[in-house]
Amino acid sequence: MSGGGDRSPAGGTLAEQPLEERIRALGLALGLDALGFAGPEPTARTEFLRDWIARGYAGEMDYLERRIEERIDPRRVLPGVRTLIVGALACAPADGPALEPEGRGIVARYAGGDDYHDVLLDRLRALEAALPALAGRPVRSRCYVDTGPVAEKAAAEQAGLGWIAKNTCLIHPELGSNLMLGVVLCDLELAQDGAGTDHCGSCRACLDACPTDAFPEPYVLDATRCLSYTTIELRGAIPESLRAAQGDRVFGCDVCQTVCPWNRSRPRGPLADPLGLRTRLAPREIWRAPSLAWLLALDEEDFLAATRGTALRRSRRLGLLRNALVAAGNAGLPSLRPLVARHAEGDDVILREHALWALEQIDARAAAGA
Repeated sequence: MSGGGDRSPAGGTLAEQPLEERIRALGLALGLDALGFAGPEPTARTEFLRDWIARGYAGEMDYLERRIEERIDPRRVLPGVRTLIVGALACAPADGPALEPEGRGIVARYAGGDDYHDVLLDRLRALEAALPALAGRPVRSRCYVDTGPVAEKAAAEQAGLGWIAKNTCLIHPELGSNLMLGVVLCDLELAQDGAGTDHCGSCRACLDACPTDAFPEPYVLDATRCLSYTTIELRGAIPESLRAAQGDRVFGCDVCQTVCPWNRSRPRGPLADPLGLRTRLAPREIWRAPSLAWLLALDEEDFLAATRGTALRRSRRLGLLRNALVAAGNAGLPSLRPLVARHAEGDDVILREHALWALEQIDARAAAGA
């Protein structure tokens, strides 16, 4: 796959290289780990989105349906688009066990550092700004990092950056699936990279490890059962049937990626970080294993200060508190009871309901141990 993350540009002077290789070389120099080119036409992947939403698997993510025709066909996003330039930035591999000490929560690794939207978008915008000079003509373009009506994973697969796996994550053959993806739509006619080839084979590790059975079938995710959805996107109550499976997770879930053989064996060594991009994405100390007691006591001012510049803002304070209450109930620690009880007596209906549930779990464990 020509977009597979090789940082060595093609031979010859820069001016002698094809435009595609000059763009790729600049993208890699800007800190991207892989870059590829895809056409704008709809694919089976993007067409499936319509059926996926019709099945109800999108839950409350109404924004997906509002601009569905654009998500399916990028030509509706930018009239005259000829190429999707897809860039990938790999997070550093996890440096510790998934299980945390009692009384602490788990935050998805990508979320505890600088917001990946900002880190990756800065690089893609710099690449976008250079396109006219590289092409020798004005270029119409538009740039997105998980914020616009673009199916980034489908585009990345078409651009040769890997394949969409059974857990619906994109897997790069060398970088694994802990990737941040972004797309530059442009009116340049660039040679496309071949689509990635599926290498999941008979492996079911991600499907079998999912704590909530969120995959009704391979390659299909029911987001309403996914802990990344229920702890981040969902604004209402977390279904009671999913709360025990949430365990000590307070934002997102990495299980299906953690067990994936392509992540367990790759990268084979530390990823280079000359521009400090992975350092920025790495979890800040406060979010490596946050204390549930601290989370339960967060007021709005503290929440805004602690989450400044991170993707954790997505859940909002009430969502994070709701998640922490579920984690506190699963932990069953008597020391957390007073903090949970405060929310059981509060004004917010959602927090009160989750706090009452958590108190039941704490008291039940205390009674069982008596």
